[in-house]
Amino acid sequence: MSYLKDHTLYYKKTCPFCQKVLRFMDEKGITLDMRDTTQPGIQNDLVCIGGKKQVPCLVINGKAMYESDDIIKYLATQAD
Repeated sequence: MSYLKDHTLYYKKTCPFCQKVLRFMDEKGITLDMRDTTQPGIQNDLVCIGGKKQVPCLVINGKAMYESDDIIKYLATQAD
């Protein structure tokens, strides 16, 4: 398992694009901090970081990355 520190994934369980990213992470054994935007206050945190509510959003050292394909492409370069 590969744990990526300074990485946080904002997601919603019902989002198909989030599920795509989560499946990829599971297949590759990638773990990182996770934030479910359906939990109180988490969506507000996401808006403060990236300026919008869109999920999935991977925050890398404070910088927001959107779009499931871009996130998967990035995570593929980080997997051991």
